[in-house]
Amino acid sequence: MNGGHAGRAVTVPPPTADALAWAGDGQAHLRGLMTRMGDEAFRAPSALPGWSRAHVLTHLARNADAMVNLLTWARTGTETPAYADRATRDADIEAGAGRSPEEIRADVVASSDRLADAVRAMPEKAWSATVRTPRGVEMPATAVPWSRAREVWIHAVDLDVGASFKDLPIPMREVLVADVVAVLERKPGCPHVRLEEIRTGETLEFGPGPAGPDGAEPGDLGTVRGKAHDIIAWLLGRPFDKGLRDAAGKLPAPLPVWL
Repeated sequence: MNGGHAGRAVTVPPPTADALAWAGDGQAHLRGLMTRMGDEAFRAPSALPGWSRAHVLTHLARNADAMVNLLTWARTGTETPAYADRATRDADIEAGAGRSPEEIRADVVASSDRLADAVRAMPEKAWSATVRTPRGVEMPATAVPWSRAREVWIHAVDLDVGASFKDLPIPMREVLVADVVAVLERKPGCPHVRLEEIRTGETLEFGPGPAGPDGAEPGDLGTVRGKAHDIIAWLLGRPFDKGLRDAAGKLPAPLPVWL
């Protein structure tokens, strides 16, 4: 959590060194979860509708390769899209999810190692290059490690094998909240919200308020109070503990879809 109450500025994307450390920690966290999963657990449903845990892990492996492509683009100057196209990406995940647990484990590890090698191969000047996300948004290469950190930590929770947003490094939570909020408040129908972390008292307000720029009335949820990990889960559209409450003392309404 971060906001005017705390008086701290949050930079998104964060410094490259921070993002690389969080991505590395997240990858180690993911490997630990994956190692403890029995083979039968791979076919069980994840927390993402329509995806098994095998789908989530395969997606993370292909995401690592996508980040390698973007760093290659930044390093060489030759356009190398993250994915050939959305249909190919989806087909690769679907096909990969049908592999054996042993193959999936090996793929997740090997792909993350390839990404680590690509990071080490980056000369300092290449980090200032501009690349494009799969959604066609231009971003600096310095945003690639943050994208990977975000992906690994969020999907570790989506595996539904005991991980939680409590596990995120505390400084990363603040950057993640700032990142998600910046996207949400540009979405049609985003209400005005005042977040309050009940243990620290930190607050953050976002959203256009009752009268949006297009004349719509997304409404005002007032203050949503809870623990940081539950606030993050709600912002991301993930399950959260019933201790998170809105101004009326009820479970807060869903927000627009983040990504």
